[in-house]
Amino acid sequence: MGSGHAHRLYRHGHSPVHALPPHCKLAAVLCFVVVVVSTPREAVWAFALYALLIAAVAAVARIPPGFLLKRLAIEVPFVAFAVLMPFVVPGEQAELLGVPVSVPGLWGAWNVLAKGTLGVAASVILASTTELRALLLGLQRLKLPPLLVQIAAFMIRYGDVVTDELRRMSVARRSRGFEARGVRHWGVLARTAGALFIRSYERGERVHLAMVSRGYTGTMPVTDEVTASRAQWAHAAALPALALVVCLLGWTL
Repeated sequence: MGSGHAHRLYRHGHSPVHALPPHCKLAAVLCFVVVVVSTPREAVWAFALYALLIAAVAAVARIPPGFLLKRLAIEVPFVAFAVLMPFVVPGEQAELLGVPVSVPGLWGAWNVLAKGTLGVAASVILASTTELRALLLGLQRLKLPPLLVQIAAFMIRYGDVVTDELRRMSVARRSRGFEARGVRHWGVLARTAGALFIRSYERGERVHLAMVSRGYTGTMPVTDEVTASRAQWAHAAALPALALVVCLLGWTL
């Protein structure tokens, strides 16, 4: 897969969570999210226990609370959507702080906020303890279709390249006195986007030809074989297993 590629969410460390193989962490997070989504929304106490489990994993991973909370800001659009639900969902009405709201809307907002926040928090912990290169190797190990893994790898590797190209084009426009101030400049921005697409497409063709000339036949060579012991699988399974117990209690109590 080539050399490592750092990302903004990753937090370098040597915790037990960092040391787990990436495919173990991917499977654990996926199973945890499935269990959380399957929990009845009325079992409010269950979501509190899920939050405690996430906090415990973050503590083991040595991720500061402030770091985790700051990364949770990515779910702000979902929060805005959830806030509107009590006012737009039809059904039985109730008063909240003197304001009439929909009871089904309140439950729907709680459902979105609780499950979405827990899922995002688990994903942030995964990204904070796993490098992008390791995530791709983990996806390979979990037998994700190789073509999808390759597309993800190239998207990650060349995202910065395309961004730098756009930045250089922006600097070139400004150096010629151009500043987008209104609708009349949208045409220039549209031509910029078209030129960026063409340059990216041509770059992709050149990269593909270079790969074919070096023996590429549709699959990328795996230089690191990622394996996991039974103990590592057991450690990774602790989070979804405990969450499953909570979920089952939520359906039975």
